[in-house]
Amino acid sequence: MTINDRITKQLADDAVILYMKGEPMMPMCGFSATVVDILSKYDVDFQSYNILLDAELRQGLKDFSQWPTFPQLYVNGELVGGCDIISELHQSGELAELLANAQDN
Repeated sequence: MTINDRITKQLADDAVILYMKGEPMMPMCGFSATVVDILSKYDVDFQSYNILLDAELRQGLKDFSQWPTFPQLYVNGELVGGCDIISELHQSGELAELLANAQDN
């Protein structure tokens, strides 16, 4: 299975995925901690993957998404963005709508 196949399968398996540095209970960078904190404000289940433990996944995601930094939040298989974008969407109320739609699928 290629790395793109792995990523595609992960995105198909869960509606909300956070590729991050560390784990939700122990983020390993401030940006990942911020996104986990924001997601915790919503009634949403999400899958997380620690990209620090898997160099192939870390590089594969950069190529797959054309997004060079982490964390990366995906909803319904689509890249939403990193910490700055998630923070802006949260502040504007758009993240609530996006996550509510993910729960419907």
